[in-house]
Amino acid sequence: MSYEQITWETADGIATITLNRPDALNAFTHVMRDELIAAFDAADADDEVRAVIVTGAGRGFCAGADLSAGADTFNAGAGGERAKARWAAGEIDGVPRDGGGTVALRIAESRKPVIAAFNGPAVGVGVTMMLPADIRLAAESARFGLVFARRGIVPEAASTWFLPRVVGISQAMEWVATGRIFDAREALSGRLVSHVVPDDDLLPAARGIAREIADNTSGISVAVSRQLLWGMLSADSPWEAHRLDSKAINGLGASPDAAEGVEAFLAKRQAKFPMRVSTDYPDYIPPWPPRPTA
Repeated sequence: MSYEQITWETADGIATITLNRPDALNAFTHVMRDELIAAFDAADADDEVRAVIVTGAGRGFCAGADLSAGADTFNAGAGGERAKARWAAGEIDGVPRDGGGTVALRIAESRKPVIAAFNGPAVGVGVTMMLPADIRLAAESARFGLVFARRGIVPEAASTWFLPRVVGISQAMEWVATGRIFDAREALSGRLVSHVVPDDDLLPAARGIAREIADNTSGISVAVSRQLLWGMLSADSPWEAHRLDSKAINGLGASPDAAEGVEAFLAKRQAKFPMRVSTDYPDYIPPWPPRPTA
């Protein structure tokens, strides 16, 4: 597939998705929305891809929603092509689905680990759509802003679920209620990102983590672990985790990947895991996020 507003590259088991509207600080559009969803579909379908990195072209990660429509930017009922594009994501409870939310939920569904590499300003949806990433790194020059209250709207991209779980409710409310811009060091202390590195080291650092995953782990193990870790954030008790852990340990313990992992360790050699995420993912792991039943 060819892309207009992102780029997609794969090399040595790592897919890199780059938001590619540098002249607009990679502002989010319905085209970018559709292309990001397609890119994550492609990553899940490609068994050679073991990890996904998302970053931005130029000096910014994502400046938030494209505001070129002016006052009607967030008015899905304003008519015209922009409104039609917003409706293209479908409906939920009789209203247009939030475009950022469709991306965030697709990232949440990923069976490959996702690494966000914030190379510059990340504002609004530029932050919220990446909350389901598993690992978030920031360049020292990165700046962040959950500016929704300053635009007369509310946080989107399912971030009212993700953000308090990532950073805690008090930190989430401070950033959302003030809508202020904050720097990478504050993002680190607030647990929005796990690493801050010099600008030139950002992509090498992201690729280093992805390389560890691609070179040393079972794709099935990582995919199942990702789903269990995120899914258990809202489990009623640890008994739910125990129930699914027991199924996974029993099922995967008898798998070719488990046999290979043990044999490689005992032989002191690199493991070559034979199982494929596209064909061997266990059906006893419930999908996450679960979809609404009505």
